[in-house]
Amino acid sequence: MTSSSGATRRQVLAVAAAAATAPLLAGAPARAAEGKGPKTWDLTVLGTSDTHGNVYNWDYYKDAEYDDSKHNDVGVAKLATLVNQIRAERGVKPTLVLDAGDTIQGTPLATYYAKQEPITVTGETHPMANAMNVLKYDAVTLGNHEFNYGLPLLAQWIGQLGFPALAANAINEATGKPAFLPYVIKKVSLGGDDSPTINVGILGLTNPGVAIWDKANVEGKLVFADMIATAAKWVPIMRERGADLVIISAHGGDSGTSSYGPELPNENPVALIAQQVPGIDAILFGHAHNEVPQKFVTNLETGEQVLTSEPSKWGQRLTRMDFTVQKVKGRWTVVSKSATMLNTNTVVEDPAVLAAVRGQHTKTVDYVNKVVAQSSVELSAAESRYKDTPILDFINQVQTEVVTAALTGTAYAGLPVLSIAAPFSRSAIFPQGDVRIRDVAGLYVYDNTLEAVVLTGAEVKAYLEYSAKYFLTLPVGAAVNPDTISDPAVPDYNYDVISGVDYDIDISKPVGQRITRLVLPGTDTPVAADAQFVIAVNNYRRSGGGNFPGIVKTQVYNQQQEIRQLLIDWAQAKGVIDPADFYVPNWKLVREGVPVF
Repeated sequence: MTSSSGATRRQVLAVAAAAATAPLLAGAPARAAEGKGPKTWDLTVLGTSDTHGNVYNWDYYKDAEYDDSKHNDVGVAKLATLVNQIRAERGVKPTLVLDAGDTIQGTPLATYYAKQEPITVTGETHPMANAMNVLKYDAVTLGNHEFNYGLPLLAQWIGQLGFPALAANAINEATGKPAFLPYVIKKVSLGGDDSPTINVGILGLTNPGVAIWDKANVEGKLVFADMIATAAKWVPIMRERGADLVIISAHGGDSGTSSYGPELPNENPVALIAQQVPGIDAILFGHAHNEVPQKFVTNLETGEQVLTSEPSKWGQRLTRMDFTVQKVKGRWTVVSKSATMLNTNTVVEDPAVLAAVRGQHTKTVDYVNKVVAQSSVELSAAESRYKDTPILDFINQVQTEVVTAALTGTAYAGLPVLSIAAPFSRSAIFPQGDVRIRDVAGLYVYDNTLEAVVLTGAEVKAYLEYSAKYFLTLPVGAAVNPDTISDPAVPDYNYDVISGVDYDIDISKPVGQRITRLVLPGTDTPVAADAQFVIAVNNYRRSGGGNFPGIVKTQVYNQQQEIRQLLIDWAQAKGVIDPADFYVPNWKLVREGVPVF
C-alpha cells in the first residue's frame, strides 16, 4: 500500500536545524482581503487524540466488534465518517482536522507492524498512516507513545504521512534545535474563490515524560523542554510570521499534576499553558484519555478566554471547535468560539478507511488467533487488584525465570529474585483449553521490556507501601465493595504486586503504614532491612513511570526483551498453562490481621 508522503520527509531528525529556522508558512504570507463592515466568517477545527492504533471498530483481544458498558465505538474509520459528514455540511467553508498524539501504539494492529513485521524492515506503510492519509488530517502532534518503538520507526512513519507531524519541545540534544517540525501556519480560504484568507497557526507539543518512559530510545539523542516555556517561545514567533489564529495541539492533560516527580517538566500542563501564555485561541489536548467537551481557561495576562477540549481516547469521540472571525482594522479577531463533542457510535465506519487497512487488519487478526498453549483451567484477572490470582503469578513466574537464568554465573546469582506485575486489565482471561496470542496480549497490553535491579529489604517495603496507596482506607467493620475499594486517582497500572516475599496490606491503616507483615516466603522470618534482592520489573516502572520509590537505579539485567513476547514464548514452550506450576499465594488484604477476602 502507498501513501502520499514526500513533503513531510524533511521532518526527521537529520533536518532538525532547518525546522528551527525556516519560515513555516504553508502558503504565501499574503494578507487577507479587507472584510466589509461587520461581516463575519466561520472556521471549524476538528480534533482527535489518543487513537492508539485503532482503525477498525474491533477488539483484537476478544476477536469481536468493540463494545464496552457505555457502548462506545473506536477507530479512525468511525472518526472519518464524522469528519466527512461535517466537511460535506460545511461545503466551501473551511474545516481543519488535527490530532493530539499517541497514534502508533496501543493495539495488536500497531504492535504487529512495529514488532512482527516492522515497517523499518519491510518498507510497508504503517496502518495508521494508511488510515490517517485517507482522512486527510492537517497536522498530528507526536504523543509520548510515538517514541515506544525507537526513532527510526517513528521517522519512517512520519515520512509516510501526507501531513505534518509536530513536536516543538522535542529537542535534538546534539544541535539544540527542534528535532521535528515545531509548528505549521496554514493559509485557509474562508469560503469560495473570492473569499478572504486567514492564517491558522498550529503548534505541536509532546509530553516531557518521554525522557523517562522511553529513556532507552531517546537518551543522548533528544531532550524534552517544558511545554509551557515552549509555547511561550513559539506563539509570539508564529504571530510574527503571520498567524491570525493560534491553536495548540498538545499531548498533555490539564490537571497540572504529574505521574512522575519534579525532575521533569509538568506532564499535564494544558490549563497552565492557557493561563500563562498570551496569544493562544484554543488548545486541543490529549494524553489523559478524558472527555472534556468544552472548557474555557482565562489567560492571566490578557483576560482572554482560551478554548480547550479533549476528545477521550481510541477514536471514541471527535472534538468540534467552531470559530467566528471578523476583520477589524486590518486584523482578524475572534468574535466567538465554542466546542462540542461528537460520539463515534452514532455512525458507521468509513469504507475508504476500512479498505486502506483491510489487508493489515486481516493479517493481525490471523496472527492474534494463533493458539500458543492449553490452559488446564480458566484463569481470570477480574479480581487481581484485591486478591492474589494465578494469572498475575503467571507473569511473575515468567519474569522470575528469565532473570534468574540470565544472572546465572554472575555476581548476583545468589540473590533471591522477586518479580513485580500490575493488573493492567480487569477483563483479561485465559479460557480453559485453547489459549491464543490475543489472550496473552490481553493480559499484558503494554509493549514493556523486562529489566532487573537490586533492592534492599527496606526498599522493597517502601515500594510496597507506595503501591498500597492504591486502596482507600476502610476501617474495621466498614463495608467493603471490590468495585470501589481503590482510590480513583490511582490507575490500576500504578498498583503493583510482588512475588517472592509474603506480605499483608492493612487497608484500615493510613497510607505509608499498611505493610504490617513482610516475611521470607513460607516463613515467619521478617525481611531484614539490609537484605538484598534482585527485582524483575518492566522498563516503564524502572525508569520512573508511576514515581515508585527506589526502583530508578542501574539495571543488573536489561536485554530489551518484550515481556508480552516472553509470556507467549513460555506458553508455547510449555504447551500447558497450569496454575500448579506457578501459583503461590503470597499476599492478602487485611484489617487488623483479619483477611478482607
